[in-house]
Amino acid sequence: MTPHRPAALEVPTPARRSGALRRTGRIAVPTLALLIAAVSARYFTLDPDTFLEEQRAVYLAHLAPLLLHIGGGVVALSLGPLQFLSGLRARRPALHRWTGRVYVLAAAAMGLGGLLVAPHGLYPPVAPLGFVLLAVLTLTTTALGLHHARHGRIPAHRRWMLRSYALMFTAVTFRLWLVLLTPTGLPAALVYASGAWISWIINLAVAERLLRRAR
Repeated sequence: MTPHRPAALEVPTPARRSGALRRTGRIAVPTLALLIAAVSARYFTLDPDTFLEEQRAVYLAHLAPLLLHIGGGVVALSLGPLQFLSGLRARRPALHRWTGRVYVLAAAAMGLGGLLVAPHGLYPPVAPLGFVLLAVLTLTTTALGLHHARHGRIPAHRRWMLRSYALMFTAVTFRLWLVLLTPTGLPAALVYASGAWISWIINLAVAERLLRRAR
């Protein structure tokens, strides 16, 4: 009689592990995006006590570009996950196009506002330079995604929009970076300045890996 192998001892295959990671990502990404969008929206109360203490004077002096940056980020973070739902694209192509247009406008607002605010950020020149480059890359990838869509090059459009949202998702990964590293006792300047670069570099690397696997 052949002994039965207990199910608990079965080793997950790479395909199963990959599928589990995809399912986890599909839940975690929109959940974290909506959470950070909701937290960031508190800036629109215009209550100075909600501003980062070290940056309160800078934010008050540059309130218009700050709200442009925050508002664009809130909208883009919230809408982005909808754009990657294949079922929605197939069943509601018009809705996909219109939400895509709103996303592009929001990403442009976020990037332009960021370009105006970032040079006045904490721990210059390293951290501000990282955020300026993030804004430039967000504007560039979003523009390329729009360009390919308008010319009917849909695969290229999807690739560039994935990169665009990966950069947009830096709003999440940067905060996670601060939450995880601040309790370690490392200097605040090191944690903040390194996060200004590493958070979006990690996101782009993940996006490129996903694109390679898809190809």
